[in-house]
Amino acid sequence: MKLPETIIADFNNTDKENRVRLNTNDSLNDIKTKNIKMVNGLELLLDDGDEFKVKGIVEFSKSENIWVARCDWGSASNLLLSQE
Repeated sequence: MKLPETIIADFNNTDKENRVRLNTNDSLNDIKTKNIKMVNGLELLLDDGDEFKVKGIVEFSKSENIWVARCDWGSASNLLLSQE
């Protein structure tokens, strides 16, 4: 099974449905440089660039005309806790 691609995401940048917007410079740069084809249902690993990662399922937000990710908060991992 192929692991999901990892991209940087800002977990403070959410829409009214609590989905993470993937429109920041870091997110867009990762999508472009890793040549990720964005489609509804794509699984990604979202990384805050520091110590927190969570799986997300990509959706297109028609109201904002951008890609977002619905996070599986149960899959969250805090790298500091896992190193103890």
